[in-house]
Amino acid sequence: MLYRMAMKKLLILALMAALAALVLPAMSGAQNPKVLIKTEFGDIGIEICQDKVPVTAANFLKYVDAGLYDGTVFHRTVTLDNQPTNAVKIEVIQGGQLPDGKSYPAISLERTSVTGIKHLDGVISMARSGPDTATSSFFFCINDQPELDFSGKRNADGQGFAAFGRVVAGMEVVRKIQKQPAEGQNLKPPVKIISISRIE
Repeated sequence: MLYRMAMKKLLILALMAALAALVLPAMSGAQNPKVLIKTEFGDIGIEICQDKVPVTAANFLKYVDAGLYDGTVFHRTVTLDNQPTNAVKIEVIQGGQLPDGKSYPAISLERTSVTGIKHLDGVISMARSGPDTATSSFFFCINDQPELDFSGKRNADGQGFAAFGRVVAGMEVVRKIQKQPAEGQNLKPPVKIISISRIE
């Protein structure tokens, strides 16, 4: 009798562990921070994938919490028509660039081959020059941009960029900013970022 009861308890515990293994991964992003970007053209709500891209997420949130993005701008729009010298074309808007001396130290590149966060429509990612050089500047993808992922051909080093979140509201604002007047890829005038703050 005691043996049967012990076996029943073990079976229940095993079932609970199996259920947790199925449920917890699906809920892993439930506590990811949400951030609101207020621009002169409207608001953009984003979820930061802190669970999958911890270094890049922490870096972005450090700028947010310090209020360093408040009063910055979206300064760049990349469309299919304004990159004539690029064989591999992309569509993004870029902002959050700070003056020299105002940025935190550069961070390590979290590659999409490791994080699994791809450059799909509405994804936010860090701008960079070489690997491990990203500081404050970020960009949003308009439409899917696989050439910005690891092994993509947009950057000669093939390391891609660190995607770290996605738009959950206000994608129409992102698209509107992309369509603003520009000289080359420089928005004229730039689009003001009123503030970026956590909402959850």
